[in-house]
Amino acid sequence: MDIMKQRLLILVAAAACAALWSAVAFAGDQCLTCHEALDDAQSKLFKSDIHFRKGLSCADCHGGNRKSEDMEAAMSKKAGFIGVPKGDERSKLCADCHSQAQTMRKFDSDLPTDQWEDLQASVHGKLSTSGREHIVQCTTCHNAHGIVSVKSPASPVYPLNVVKICSNCHSNAALMRSYNPSLPIDQLDKYRASVHGIRNAKGDAKTAECASCHGSHDILPVSDVRSKVYATRLPETCAECHADPAYIRGYGIPSDQYQKFSKSVHGIALLQKGDLGAPSCNDCHGNHGAVPPGVESISKVCGICHALNASLFASSPHKVAFDRKKLPECETCHGHHDIAAATDDLVGVSSTSACAWCHKPDTPNRGRAVAITMRALTDSLNAFERKSQSLIEEAEQKGMEVGEAKFKLRSVRQARLESRTMVHSFNEEKFREVMSKGITTANVVSNEANAAIEEYYFRRKGMGISTFIMTILGISLYLTIRRIERRQSERK
Repeated sequence: MDIMKQRLLILVAAAACAALWSAVAFAGDQCLTCHEALDDAQSKLFKSDIHFRKGLSCADCHGGNRKSEDMEAAMSKKAGFIGVPKGDERSKLCADCHSQAQTMRKFDSDLPTDQWEDLQASVHGKLSTSGREHIVQCTTCHNAHGIVSVKSPASPVYPLNVVKICSNCHSNAALMRSYNPSLPIDQLDKYRASVHGIRNAKGDAKTAECASCHGSHDILPVSDVRSKVYATRLPETCAECHADPAYIRGYGIPSDQYQKFSKSVHGIALLQKGDLGAPSCNDCHGNHGAVPPGVESISKVCGICHALNASLFASSPHKVAFDRKKLPECETCHGHHDIAAATDDLVGVSSTSACAWCHKPDTPNRGRAVAITMRALTDSLNAFERKSQSLIEEAEQKGMEVGEAKFKLRSVRQARLESRTMVHSFNEEKFREVMSKGITTANVVSNEANAAIEEYYFRRKGMGISTFIMTILGISLYLTIRRIERRQSERK
């Protein structure tokens, strides 16, 4: 309690010193004196402005002579008075100080000095519909005369307020249609219904808001590879919070999702292979309306991509069983963030199979028998495929033409792939039908490859006999010619 009192006293003393400094700095400032006498909104707002606290005056932005009591002299062009800046001049005035590291250090500011540069290169840095200024100026988000630190709850860009600032434009259908008709205007409604939005509305400034994901001054289109929400960069953006154990502590969620995802079949496809068709965080959790899929909806989310698998499962006997036990469908067997590539080991009743998790040896049932059969059929097809492939390779090495057999082998591979989808039906008859086609085709391929190999040996045997006969004939001819030559030489 004593520590709290000490901190409070320090804050009060700091505020008093700041007020005293401002009063001294603005003594004799005729701009502020005059506008306070007018009781206008600008002077009231400026008294709470961070620039007022730092000792900057009206004239530092608007120009003019703040010490002159003569209004015409104080607001003359000769005194440098520019009046109310228009268009980009507003942001350029801000950049005169905020882009100068030396100037910012003079005011004990640790703010970055590249905001104006970032803003110009951002999506908001494009020309407005008038074609004479950027879409967004510094004052659009930070205000003009009542600017406070972004760490202050009174700031428009404080985490609890920034959503409102962004929605001022992004929820305006007429305005957004002027720039990009394809952009949705319901992001705020979705956000308010999300986990992040609900917590934000309750006063949790740590939860993600617009700037957390899109950035602030450097916002880029989603289609830009440099954007924080570009498909391949989004997991890293989410991980800024969700992979930080200290930051995420107290929310009751793990901090290893990104680590697991990056090693999963989805993560490898997206992050290592650059496959933009692979799912990222938002594909399963949503964008602005991000929520964890519920037990009932997980299969629907997975089914967006894996439509046939989801359809087969929905009509399978497991659907009823999973619903009864309130098990998430796809996630139960495949996991969620750490989904590994599906292999044949998932099927069957071995220690590595998913089936064995429920179908125990001590409780024999139809499901366990089907799992054993499906694994046996899978192993059989794999064995036949390997045998067919081996025979084709042997025939090719011997120079035999087996192009047609190789083409048929593709049907065997296709059957194997179809079986990995059909397994989700958990219907032995349907599964056997797919596997039988593959096994039958594999047998045909093996027979054709064997025939080619036998023909090779037949040709070799025939060639050997032919060569032997030709050799005998050659020797006989040679001996005959030699006899004839001897007889001729004896007659002479």
